[in-house]
Amino acid sequence: MALILSGDGTVTGLAVGGLPDGTVDSGTIATGTIVDADVANVAASKLTGALPAISGASLTNLPAGGKVLQVVQTVKTDTFSTSTTGSYVDVTGMSVSITPSSTSNKVLIILSSNHSAISTGWAQGQLALSDNTQLMTTFARAESGLIAFPFTHVYLHSPSSTSAVTYKMRLKAEAGTTYVNRPSIAGSFVLQSSITALEIGG
Repeated sequence: MALILSGDGTVTGLAVGGLPDGTVDSGTIATGTIVDADVANVAASKLTGALPAISGASLTNLPAGGKVLQVVQTVKTDTFSTSTTGSYVDVTGMSVSITPSSTSNKVLIILSSNHSAISTGWAQGQLALSDNTQLMTTFARAESGLIAFPFTHVYLHSPSSTSAVTYKMRLKAEAGTTYVNRPSIAGSFVLQSSITALEIGG
């Protein structure tokens, strides 16, 4: 097809690639005329200089499996005691609530506590849900005097829900009184117990 230059300034008949290399430079291209659809397969080596800041909220379709998405913790420093032997009682200040962002996510619970029992009995601690569903149970027995036993419960729970889930510590005694955070000897130090919930991506 012949190359035709019309009186209105238009050119027809020019085949794709018909212009010699270097004929069109950056000054020839009008600013703002190249759209996203015209740009493809940009080499990584071309991405140099100062790049715009990237917000984590702008990143999508990233695999979340196994990642820690949020952490909630409760720390107890005061002393709790109970003489209840027939059933468990909730330990004041030892509960934590977390709201999973997806039904496929899990919650890792770490409960660290100091049980104390009388010399002839035991303290039975329990990690439970808010409806008293038992998840884990441990025993602490004192052989002589009042001894504080550190215990750690680690439990991976699958709530299959996006509603708030509450985890708590419960306690009961064999006889007499049992404690949480009561040191076995006199002193100014403070025992601590804690319960931590970590949401893990599914």
